[in-house]
Amino acid sequence: TDLAVIKVEGQNNLVSADWADSDQVEVGDWAIAIGSPFALDQSVTVGIVSAKGRNSTGVTEIGGDLIQTDAAINPGNSGGPLCDLDGQVMGVNTAIYTRSGGYMGIGFAIPSNLAKDIAQKLISSGKITRGWLGVYIQPLDLELAKELGIKEGVGIHEVLESSPAQKAGISAGDVVLEVDGKPVKDVNELQRKIGNYKPGETIKLKVMSYNDKKSRSVSVK
Repeated sequence: TDLAVIKVEGQNNLVSADWADSDQVEVGDWAIAIGSPFALDQSVTVGIVSAKGRNSTGVTEIGGDLIQTDAAINPGNSGGPLCDLDGQVMGVNTAIYTRSGGYMGIGFAIPSNLAKDIAQKLISSGKITRGWLGVYIQPLDLELAKELGIKEGVGIHEVLESSPAQKAGISAGDVVLEVDGKPVKDVNELQRKIGNYKPGETIKLKVMSYNDKKSRSVSVK
């Protein structure tokens, strides 16, 4: 996520900004970007949230969770806050889409809930560790979904040898429907959910087999 935590010592009267709940942010909400674009200190630009859940940006490896805004973000804004009208931080500005090196109306911010989670993990352990299944996944094909009688899920294209998924009995052709009782809508959501677990944790997956078209529950460590 290209995030760091800086500890400021010897200051007792600093006022901090509050985090917003990025899950409650909606397309069309006002967005305020604060930063130092082109080394111009304390610059503020205003726009709206133009999309959520962006992942195919071509400018960052952060997957599936970026807030897109047309509030002007330029080189020097990265790391600055994207705020709502109450001054709460809904995201951390991280990237722009550009062909010229400057503002073209599309900028991206790491959602506050993700940034807050990353920051807490860095503070507590000094590093980020993520869970993994050991599978190649793909979006659910519409024809396959119709054939299986489901509307959403994530297809398993390949299972790596000796991976947690293989040990749990997951096979290529299975479709992941739920993680710990919560539905999985798409590839990015599955990646985020699995990545948020710690290595060694045991979780329950609900999967459906293409061969017999039956769902089953599996435990994966």
